[in-house]
Amino acid sequence: MFLSMNNIIKGIFFLFAVAVMTETSVNAASPEDILGVWITEGKDAKIEIYKCGDKYCGKIVWSKEPNYPADSKDGTPGTPVLDRNNPKPKLRNVPLIGLQILYNFTYAGDNEWTGGKIYNPDNGRTYSAKMRLVSANQLKVRDYIGISLIGGTETWTK
Repeated sequence: MFLSMNNIIKGIFFLFAVAVMTETSVNAASPEDILGVWITEGKDAKIEIYKCGDKYCGKIVWSKEPNYPADSKDGTPGTPVLDRNNPKPKLRNVPLIGLQILYNFTYAGDNEWTGGKIYNPDNGRTYSAKMRLVSANQLKVRDYIGISLIGGTETWTK
């Protein structure tokens, strides 16, 4: 029995389609793939991403400099670094370790979490943000004002 050229082409197309679907399913993230501890691009902090209700949030769990250095003019040497730039005066005495900086992200599918906010303790500002899992160990975090074209992106590593 001989295979016709038409059947061979159909078979090759079918195998190609199966390979593409398999590759897509391997690379697709589940909503929980973002959970865990991520080190920032500058390697100066670790952020733990966790579930907060049906959303995803994150907090600082490690800092390269968790305490004020001996020559500090910003705080008492040897004590925990505080959120001194917070726009709310009553929150300026909160230590950075344990500080929630990611809020209310929702899994949007296609390896992306959107609709969230990110707080930057360096300047006391909160930005709109989205996150995209580019591999099992790399997360692109984009903060922006208004539209996502105006902002910056960092790559965090698990």
